[in-house]
Amino acid sequence: MNLETQRVLIIGGGFSGMSAAIDLRRRGAQVDLVEIDANWRNYGAGISLGGATLRAFGQLGILEAFLEHGHAADGVRVCLPHGPQVAELPTPRIAGAHVPGGGAILRPVLARILAGATRASGADIRLGCSFTRLQQADDGVDVEFTDGQRRRYDLVIGADGLYSKVREALIPDAPKPRYSGQAVWRAVLPRPADIDTATIWMGQRIKPGVNPVSKTQMYLFVTEPRPSNDFVDPATFVQRLQGLLEEFSAPQLQAVRAQINEQSQIVFRPLEGLLVQRPWSQGRIVLIGDTVHATTPHLASGACIGIEDALVLADELARGKSGIPAALAAFEQRRWERCRMVVENSSRLGEIEIAGGDKEEHANIMRSSLMALAQPI
Repeated sequence: MNLETQRVLIIGGGFSGMSAAIDLRRRGAQVDLVEIDANWRNYGAGISLGGATLRAFGQLGILEAFLEHGHAADGVRVCLPHGPQVAELPTPRIAGAHVPGGGAILRPVLARILAGATRASGADIRLGCSFTRLQQADDGVDVEFTDGQRRRYDLVIGADGLYSKVREALIPDAPKPRYSGQAVWRAVLPRPADIDTATIWMGQRIKPGVNPVSKTQMYLFVTEPRPSNDFVDPATFVQRLQGLLEEFSAPQLQAVRAQINEQSQIVFRPLEGLLVQRPWSQGRIVLIGDTVHATTPHLASGACIGIEDALVLADELARGKSGIPAALAAFEQRRWERCRMVVENSSRLGEIEIAGGDKEEHANIMRSSLMALAQPI
């Protein structure tokens, strides 16, 4: 398919949507991107990334920017609550021999890098705007927007996240996001010299970890079981997060606990998941990223599989000779099993942690999943 003749609309300016815009523009498509947030904000603390994500960054042309503003390292250290290291999970160097197998970065920093690359791609970006109506025909999709405009596109990509309005319009009976019974706390803290790669401490039901996000900062993450998705008063964040770490006597972790204060940018998030069965497309409208496969963060791969969606979709559109619907079917065929694996394995890891279950099963799932993610997309 000659993408230079194709006009594409992307609804949603998150990681998946921006990645789709960058790669489709690189292949010559005419791309419009609308994002409902007029300020194009991205909230959160740090985000951990595996080698597959760094490989995708290389294709998007943002790997060097990530290495400059984030942190990359090899391996994930697994420690007991009182400190001793008992294992190290491998992180293959799949982005290149010179690129470590994993890393992390502040989420708003990664969003700025991707936004800059999206603007530089030449995509037409309209902020504070979304759609009001999608009407399909055999040869295109007519879209009405909240700013009063009406335009026709050859393809519409829904990348508007977990609570997607495009999904609601396209697949009204799709499953709703499901609360997992677990929540995660995150905070940004100064990075001591002895924290040079991702490190986790395996408590009975609580799992804390740290990961460097720059030369001077790291982020702390702590998962805890919460049977019900109740409101947590932000005024209690410092006290609650410190309390979760009280049972861990590991010296490194107690030093981290002592640093937590009101300036630590603490974020509390109940963990939800979603896996929509295929098809993810109808006619000339397709869903990618969290709209169809939102995962909990146990494999640090939610952003990864959403960004990969964008790359595979652009690839199938470029190679497709039988039209857009056939290209979308090929895209789904390539993506389904990998995305299903991430969502379901992440969910199982959470279940084991909530129940205080088999640590060997947990470690085996982590290892097998990381090796599967190292495979080509």
